[in-house]
Amino acid sequence: MQASVGDTLLFHGNVVGQRDRKAEIIEVRGHDGSPPYVVRFGDGHEQLVFPGPDAVVEPTVASD
Repeated sequence: MQASVGDTLLFHGNVVGQRDRKAEIIEVRGHDGSPPYVVRFGDGHEQLVFPGPDAVVEPTVASD
């Protein structure tokens, strides 16, 4: 898994009825974009995460 600051980390719900959660990557602490990441959720909560198999990175789309 590779990510950059500004990318979105999407956590898929792994229990029936659990919604997906999104967080913005605000710091990459691993080498060459690898985990762990410091993320900020929509409610302002920040957390250090080591994403598991239920998480995917959505790259930031560059605008021209």
